[in-house]
Amino acid sequence: MASTQRIADGYPQRGNMGRNTARDIRERAIHLILLAAAAVSIFTTIGILFSLLGETISFFRNVSIVEYFTGTRWAPSFSRRSFGVLALISATAMTSFIAMLIAVPLGLLAAIYLSEFASRRARSIIKPLLEILAGIPTVVYGFFALLFVTPLIRRVYDVDIFNSLSAGIVMGIAILPLVSSLSEDAMSAVPNSLREGAFGLGATRFEVATRVVFPAALSGIVASVILALSRAVGETMIVALAAGQRPRFTFDPTVAVQTMTSYIVSVSQGEAAVGSIQYQTIFAVGTTLFAITFAMNLFSHWFVRRFREVYD
Repeated sequence: MASTQRIADGYPQRGNMGRNTARDIRERAIHLILLAAAAVSIFTTIGILFSLLGETISFFRNVSIVEYFTGTRWAPSFSRRSFGVLALISATAMTSFIAMLIAVPLGLLAAIYLSEFASRRARSIIKPLLEILAGIPTVVYGFFALLFVTPLIRRVYDVDIFNSLSAGIVMGIAILPLVSSLSEDAMSAVPNSLREGAFGLGATRFEVATRVVFPAALSGIVASVILALSRAVGETMIVALAAGQRPRFTFDPTVAVQTMTSYIVSVSQGEAAVGSIQYQTIFAVGTTLFAITFAMNLFSHWFVRRFREVYD
């Protein structure tokens, strides 16, 4: 009777208290596991910085930082050494620019078609086919650029066997799925009420796509473009195989050049002694590349937060 009265008066049963305690422990454990998973990226970034900064600091003890960022001649292995990283940065910028000229227009047109014009059946076929391009190994793209695209270009225009033009074109094809797929996802997330309102005002489907849906999804589209640009800047095998291994400060896409990633690969596979100045250049160039991509990702994050459209 007394226990029945305690339950009736609102006191929890001892069994329920045990179950609630066990549930709280499980919830707390899940929370800690998810927090640890989220912290992996932070600790990985910190680890990358620590692995790069030691040798990079040692490098700049021997090389002027002014010469490094303003010089246009890169020759760390010659008797007359030069450490002008602009020779590598210009090649990276040129190949990435060519790649974006290919990927952005084609990717956005494909995204507009898939989001606003394609039927459900067509979308289910075309989008996976586009995403297959992202799964092809980049070394295959490199051989494709060297053995197919370059000879094709040389039939109509005089270019070196190794050049940034063919490397940039093939790199644009490789990053095309990033632009098209992510942009299509951003456009598909725009509420249908905006489309219906525009149709109600007499707009055509093309006008709705370009003047209503595209601006509404602009933050996601810009994020996809910057992600693709980061991917192009960090690409290694395509430029290593097709662009060449000759560091020079030029914006001529028909000649052989050497990008930052290509230089890192070439020196890493060479005979640079650990602790030598040539060995330290790998870390200096890697830190520069990390800083560039990190800055682009920060800009992407800021842009998305600043211009994201929120719909109720």
